[in-house]
Formats: sequence, C-alpha cells, structure tokens
Amino acid sequence: MVAIARIYKPARNAMQSGTAPRRWLLKFESASARQIDPLMGWTSSADTRQQLRLWFDTCEEAIEYATREGIPFRVEEPHKATRRLIAYSDNFKFNRVGAWTH
Repeated sequence: MVAIARIYKPARNAMQSGTAPRRWLLKFESASARQIDPLMGWTSSADTRQQLRLWFDTCEEAIEYATREGIPFRVEEPHKATRRLIAYSDNFKFNRVGAWTH
C-alpha cells in the first residue's frame, strides 16, 4: 500500500493570534494500521514515513518536491480566517445591544 502525502497549511493553535504568513506542510498519511505491542501495550506502526514532516514556504514548492520524488499527494486549500475586529472598550459602551449582567 502506497502512502499518500497531504499538503496543507496547518491551523494556528490558540496561542497564535498574529497575521504572519504560515508555511505549507507535507505530511504522509499512515499506510498501515497501528498495532498494539503485546508486551508493553504501546501502539506502534511499521510505517516510519508518518513521522516525517516537511515544511515549505509555498504550495508550489511542496507540489514540485512531491512530483520530483514521485510521491502521490493531495492539496488541501486553507480556509479563509474570519476575524471580528472589535475593541475591548466596545464591551462597556452606552448603546450596547446586549444586556450587561454580572
């Protein structure tokens, strides 16, 4: 079974609020199912490619690399981030729409 690579921009975590450009990630999907080690009970896999993560500045660079190395891939376009731009002081304005309760 051939592992397919996934090219995408990972989502920011809760601690990242900046607007700096994110990089593209090429990550291999698991080609075989995980197995439970009978002695220790750990889950393991014989597929070591799933541990590999390659970062690229652009999607085109990632596609070019996967094509050059003969890696089957799929590209997932990033979702458009929506941000509500409001000020903290809007919580306390006089003509606030919602009721202020403690």
